This record gives sequence, structure tokens and C-alpha cells, in this order.
Amino acid sequence: MTHSAARTGTALAGLAGALLLAGCSGAADAEAPADSGADTAGSAGYADGTYTAEGSYQTPETVETVTVTLTLKDGVVTDVEMTGDPQAPETERFQGQFIDGITAEVEGRPVDELQVDRVAGSSLTSGGFNQAVEKIKEQAAE
Repeated sequence: MTHSAARTGTALAGLAGALLLAGCSGAADAEAPADSGADTAGSAGYADGTYTAEGSYQTPETVETVTVTLTLKDGVVTDVEMTGDPQAPETERFQGQFIDGITAEVEGRPVDELQVDRVAGSSLTSGGFNQAVEKIKEQAAE
């Protein structure tokens, strides 16, 4: 049994070494980001600043639009502002709930991790928000 355990340990060590080498060879083929020594996930690749973009989404009644402004520092959201332009009465309520709750969801998080589904009971508004965030990431890309 000891001999079998030793063989298993040797096989696992060999497998781990092979995976390590495979990982290294794949990394060599990929382009490294300009600032690969960054400590914060998402900090490399985005210029600090304040960015604004619009996003739209479909409701049962109409297409709605929201405007999102994010302030980024080291790739992290330090401030968020959002306004809506509701076309339907029900949308006004849902956009208001979303806007009231979005700060708690995104402030302090890396911009690359932002992907909201539902905020304060509002799910459709997230489509417009996420679309605006993607545009902001394009604007802020270094």
C-alpha cells in the first residue's frame, strides 16, 4: 500500500508539473496587459475619470433610456449617478427604485465586475444600466 501511495503521489506531482508548464506556455502566447503588475482586479486598462453613457431597454410598452455616470479610480467605481427618462407610468416607478438602490450595488466594486440583474425589484432597468456600463468601459479603456 505504501508503494501504491508513492506512485500516486509521483503521478500527481508529474501531472501538476505538466499543468504548470502548460499554463506557462499559454501565458506566453497571450498578450500581456500593459500594467500586468496591478494589485487590484480591473485597475489595469482604465483611465481614472468620470464617464457618462446612455443605455436602453425594452419594456412591454416601449423602449426606455437611462443615463449612467461612473467615476473610476484605479478601475474601481467611486461614484455612480443615474437618471431615467421614463415614457410609461410604471417605468417611472421601476426606474426610481433602481436608481435609489444602484449605489449600494456598484460603488466600491471594480468596473469589470459590474453586471446587475435586479436592483430593488426592478429587473428590466438593469439592461439599460449594463449597456451603459459597457459603453463607459470602452470610453475609459486605456
